[in-house]
Amino acid sequence: MYSGIPLPWWGYVVVALIFTHVTIAAVTIYLHRHSAHRALDLHPAVSHFFRFWLWLTTGMETKQWTAIHRKHHARCETEDDPHSPQVRGIRKVMWQGAELYKMEARNKETMERFGQGTPDDWIERNLYSSHSVLGIGTMMVIDLVLFGFIGLTIWAVQMIWMPVFAAGVINGVGHYCGYRSFQAEDASRNILPWGILIGGEELHNNHHAYPASARLSSKWWEFDIGWLYIRTLAWFGLATVKKVAPKVRLVAAKAQCDEDTLQAVVMSRYDVLARYGRSLKRACKAEIAQLGGRVASVDWGVFKRWLHSDEDRLSPADRERLAGALKVSKTLYTVHSMRLELTALWQRSSSTKEQLVSQLEDWCQRAEASGIAALRDFSRHLRRYQLAY
Repeated sequence: MYSGIPLPWWGYVVVALIFTHVTIAAVTIYLHRHSAHRALDLHPAVSHFFRFWLWLTTGMETKQWTAIHRKHHARCETEDDPHSPQVRGIRKVMWQGAELYKMEARNKETMERFGQGTPDDWIERNLYSSHSVLGIGTMMVIDLVLFGFIGLTIWAVQMIWMPVFAAGVINGVGHYCGYRSFQAEDASRNILPWGILIGGEELHNNHHAYPASARLSSKWWEFDIGWLYIRTLAWFGLATVKKVAPKVRLVAAKAQCDEDTLQAVVMSRYDVLARYGRSLKRACKAEIAQLGGRVASVDWGVFKRWLHSDEDRLSPADRERLAGALKVSKTLYTVHSMRLELTALWQRSSSTKEQLVSQLEDWCQRAEASGIAALRDFSRHLRRYQLAY
């Protein structure tokens, strides 16, 4: 009986991991960063290799995946989000993520509105889109020819890898638990700081803060293996990075806000909000501890959640408790109102740059005159912001 290429047991494990990792790389580099977000351009040969490999290993169409993912960003954490665990529940997204994908792929409005700019050549129309089952069937034959009967096991691993890790882990866990580096306007989380197993997509909160960035890592201790692959392709002239997340540098002894400060604050607004929460957390906790049990409505847990989120993400009961806390403490009221004013700065699209700079400078002056040391220090830090090019 033909047994294929003879390998030790661990050799077959390595082969399965390599095959699935190439699929993950194709998803994160080609489908996600290139097709859905246009964060980089790929050489036609690289682009088509990824299209061919995805046809073999997943049967997914570029237009469908791109459209569904773009809709996810446009309708994130709402009833129209194709796969939000905040709306549909973590179990539903984790274990039925592939079914949610297929259901949304049948939505013609989604395909027409969000699927623009995806491949529409002869091979896409006549092979990849029309005969997706043929692709995964061809992969099964390849595995059988190369490895004999155990090739079926390798093929089965390939078939379940994307539904589990992409549809389940990234779309589910990535919006349910983990850490947040940025105060994005959704529930996105970084699953791990080391994006290796699923190509860097573990850094999901970073991605939602800056969707058009080709690099998903942000902190010095985070690692995005997909970015490593992209830089390698770029070195060989096979990829061109179009955009990465902005980096901020601090200008020493900068005493007044200017257009550079405004640009840096607006471009890194999710980081600014996260830093605001971290900077004011200790002062707010101390204030609530000082109030003690004299006012039952003051709840540190609620206030902490608000500092690291938005008020509209709190439950009605928590919003009521937050309102009660603000009534009894000038410090908490100031921290709350100053945060709302800061977020309003980048929502005033009708204001001129000069007006926004003046409003930011006024905000900093009032923060420094508030009598809250942490707020004063945060303001002085904010004044020094400037984008690093």
